[in-house]
Amino acid sequence: MRRVAIFGNAGGGKSTLARRLAEITGLPLHAVDRMRFRDGGGAIPEAEYLAHHAALLREEAWIIEGFGGVGPAWERFASADTLIHVDLPLPLHAWWVTKRLVRGVFVNPEGWPARSPIWSGSLSSYKVLWPCHRHLTPRYRQLMRDMSASKRVHHLTSAAEIRRFLDEAAREFPRG
Repeated sequence: MRRVAIFGNAGGGKSTLARRLAEITGLPLHAVDRMRFRDGGGAIPEAEYLAHHAALLREEAWIIEGFGGVGPAWERFASADTLIHVDLPLPLHAWWVTKRLVRGVFVNPEGWPARSPIWSGSLSSYKVLWPCHRHLTPRYRQLMRDMSASKRVHHLTSAAEIRRFLDEAAREFPRG
């Protein structure tokens, strides 16, 4: 596990999973939202984001979590040796977006740029839940089936599976 792509619908805990996996493995962590948005929520120019993303993919080791567009996402999946699809039930994704919104009043959400506009960011998350579930999630599931022979794939469908995956990673990558 040297190049890890973590992806799935909004509010699935991808950022928290990625942070914990980076702590366990020592791999450098990159959040797509932080590559696409400046502190305070302003967008980074698309060309700048794409150049940064392409440069990251050439690195020897990384964890990249998030989406960032179909083209960059599928480039990332091709470059990764490990794919982690967080695929929780849709109501749980919605509930976790709500929890992030409430917590965001007090602390910046994991993986978000500093001083991000919590309300508009959460509304954007709510808006993508159904379209992602309807259009991207089936493509993600097919990707996992297609790549299972050539890459490490982890299709995590519950909070318990996320915890078990992290426990297994901690056993595989003991730090000390």
